[in-house]
Amino acid sequence: MTMKLSYDGPFAVITLDRPDALNALQFQMLQAISDAADEVAASDARALIVVGAGPKAFCAGADIKELMDRSLMEQRQGAQLGQRAFDKIAKLHIPSVAVIHGYAFGGGLELAMGCTFRIATERARMGLPEVKLGLIPGYGGTQRLPRLIGEARALELVMSGRTVDAKEAERWGLVNRIVEGDDPLALGKQFMSEFIGYGLCASQFAREAVVRGLETTVEAGLAIEADLSTLAYQTKDAVEGMTAFVEKRKPEFKDV
Repeated sequence: MTMKLSYDGPFAVITLDRPDALNALQFQMLQAISDAADEVAASDARALIVVGAGPKAFCAGADIKELMDRSLMEQRQGAQLGQRAFDKIAKLHIPSVAVIHGYAFGGGLELAMGCTFRIATERARMGLPEVKLGLIPGYGGTQRLPRLIGEARALELVMSGRTVDAKEAERWGLVNRIVEGDDPLALGKQFMSEFIGYGLCASQFAREAVVRGLETTVEAGLAIEADLSTLAYQTKDAVEGMTAFVEKRKPEFKDV
């Protein structure tokens, strides 16, 4: 298998497992990621961690050899497969993090951008180099990157194909945090431990309010926030959280 799905306590873990090819994405891997996202959605996992095997790369992008000599419709179907797989991760009801340790180029960075969060080690290098091959990103890069770092900076990276290091990526908001260590899974677990101790209801409502709000006006976004915050008050977790606060104890959330 070139992609592995495993579980580690409350964490689901997707491992891109082609270290000899810098974990480059093949079409079968994209389908496997799509299937894995479906399985994670139906599981009891509270967070997803995406890592690349080996010391050199998170994912160096698409397997270029697979992209050659394909018909127009095959190319479009391939792009739609990648978009669909990464969109499933983006729409999971639980938070996700990509741990970028080494290279994250092209489709690899697009996969990382499909996650809720991205963390990177100092040796991480990121970019969308498709223009250097006479191509453009096809797995969501032209849409997710400007939403993360703004139009001007996204155009700079997409149209130049240049590489950014971890510090620049953090400064631009492409990654949430620079982390230290050589074990991507351990780094991912440490980071995501900040998010798994709360009820999933509030977590889902909070993320939905932010994501939906970014797609509309402030006025419409405030209405979305009011609706979702009102719904949150109706959950048993909210009752438990407020009661625990008054009673000065740790709440026991049940995700209901």
